[in-house]
Amino acid sequence: MPEDVQERFREVMAHVATPVSVVTGLSDGGSPYGSTVSAFSSLSLRPPMVLVSLIKASRLLAVIRETGRFGLNVLGSSHSALARTFATSRTPEEKFAGVEWGVDHGVPRFAGALGWLACSVEQEVEGGDHIVVLGSVLAVSGWAGEPLTYHRRSFGTHVTLDR
Repeated sequence: MPEDVQERFREVMAHVATPVSVVTGLSDGGSPYGSTVSAFSSLSLRPPMVLVSLIKASRLLAVIRETGRFGLNVLGSSHSALARTFATSRTPEEKFAGVEWGVDHGVPRFAGALGWLACSVEQEVEGGDHIVVLGSVLAVSGWAGEPLTYHRRSFGTHVTLDR
């Protein structure tokens, strides 16, 4: 593919506002893993399903494949520092240091997340340098608040234009 198409694609996608979450997994040995993603979406209401996109080489994807489960911690507008931390290549220990979390349904769950889902892996679909993981929702909880979004390479939140 010509480089100019890739660069223009990247620029166009920067103008698409996306929700931000941290996908988590717990290794068989009990170590937590997590990564910030903006490529996730609801997939189905009946049955409840979501999809998340993870880079093929990620250790988190390997953990999810080992255990067959993942967590989706939907971040609120006050969580931009958390999103930045989990978007880095730091070690899992460094990422989770100072983060209030616990294990729920076999996956790490962040205290204070705007929403949380525990999911079992149903299917994987290869897409370029990523794997799209389709997950069935096992447990869910949510709270009121403003979402964290990513738009034009910056974190922000949604603003209602009309009511």
